[in-house]
Amino acid sequence: MSTVLILNGPNLNLLGVREPDIYGHTTLADIEDMCTQSAAEAGLSVRCVQSNHEGELIDAVHAARETTVGAIINAGAYTHTSLALHDALKSYDHPIIEVHLSNPHARESFRHLSYLSPVAAAVIAGAGASGYVHAVEILAEKLRAPTTATN
Repeated sequence: MSTVLILNGPNLNLLGVREPDIYGHTTLADIEDMCTQSAAEAGLSVRCVQSNHEGELIDAVHAARETTVGAIINAGAYTHTSLALHDALKSYDHPIIEVHLSNPHARESFRHLSYLSPVAAAVIAGAGASGYVHAVEILAEKLRAPTTATN
């Protein structure tokens, strides 16, 4: 069974308790369960990684290059600051879906720039926890489709 990397960045371990008015009440464990189920329906498995440390996220991307077929990433605040994570994802030769629980464009201006979007095949923002499930579905569709320049 092919594996998808689901990578979550800083503070996402606090989902369900940190700013629920913005991020909702769903926990990261709930999201991982939702993704596991959705992936299984598509014939995929998931490897979930969460870290509050930029280098650990980069190491996870490097390790996944040979062991996964695609990635879903919510890098949290690193979305807007990390050129290093951008470069690591650029070396990942599989489709990447960028996910945000909230809509960054409806928030503070410093959240409007994503260093990850240029390497993502799709971006889902503002759909809450269900955005991850949509990301699994989109990724599964891209993996079934013939390879193109937009994958």
